[in-house]
Amino acid sequence: MDEVRVWLVERTYSDRDLLTLVYSTPDGEWYLRKERAGRLGGETTAAIEVERERLARVTDEAEKERYATEATRIAEKRDPDDTV
Repeated sequence: MDEVRVWLVERTYSDRDLLTLVYSTPDGEWYLRKERAGRLGGETTAAIEVERERLARVTDEAEKERYATEATRIAEKRDPDDTV
């Protein structure tokens, strides 16, 4: 299986204690959205390795640009295993 490194580009909390993490490829073309209960905590790392088949294509051009900018920014400042 082909794995791809994706970088954290967005983290949001809902009023229902739901944590949503969005990871993106550095070019902003592909993303992975993960949701988990906020109370469970756990570490969030700057990057993760995921199977290519789990990624979805970013279709909105503004979102693609935003993801690419943020993925590049965090990749320049953090090591993949850094907790963020």
